[in-house]
Amino acid sequence: MTKWIVVFLMAFLVGCGSSPKKPDDGIDSQTRERVEQWKSLIDSGSQWSDIQKLTKVNDFVNQFKFVDDIEHWKQEDYWATPLQTLVTQGGDCEDFSIAKYFTLSAMGMEKKKLRLTYVKSLTLNQAHMVVSYFETPKTEPLILDNINPRISPASQRLDLLPVYSFNGDGLWLSKRGRIEQQIDDSSRISLWQQLLHHMDVEAADEDAMICLYQYYDLPESMAKTMCP
Repeated sequence: MTKWIVVFLMAFLVGCGSSPKKPDDGIDSQTRERVEQWKSLIDSGSQWSDIQKLTKVNDFVNQFKFVDDIEHWKQEDYWATPLQTLVTQGGDCEDFSIAKYFTLSAMGMEKKKLRLTYVKSLTLNQAHMVVSYFETPKTEPLILDNINPRISPASQRLDLLPVYSFNGDGLWLSKRGRIEQQIDDSSRISLWQQLLHHMDVEAADEDAMICLYQYYDLPESMAKTMCP
């Protein structure tokens, strides 16, 4: 009898010392894995050279499918956060560029080296967005693109006609073969400001937003019923 009492007490104490079960946050395993891969990429990339960062991030984001805003978000023009693109596994050229820009920034790349650049794609005859990387303010930028996945100097992308570029610090008028002229700050770009606001909301409760993004194709009221 004494032996069984000792066994019972040991089992009871082990149970009391175990960690409480993590509550269900509504995030499915595949989504969680993608988010963890992204965060692991950011952590690893903090130790890489700039060209390694550019290559890895360009390849990672370009794996997602191209989807027009009207089909994806039911809006004519919407700038998704990196998490929205990651969770929904798709986006348009702006979404891909935004995801690359903020992933590189999270790796510790200096803001002055990165810009989101609006161009005209002469091949597609339509507006397009890419990421421009400047090793120094006066060097020719490298272009990160989802149409052409190869990272190339801007002078080799004769299919792209630059219009303007911006980052968190400013807004520049861009013309091929000319020094860019800063004309304003990026606060005048309303979609940029909306994007930053959405990212602030995400940061306040990331798991809750990831869960909701899984049901992006449902009305928000219905999506909320799918998440704790």
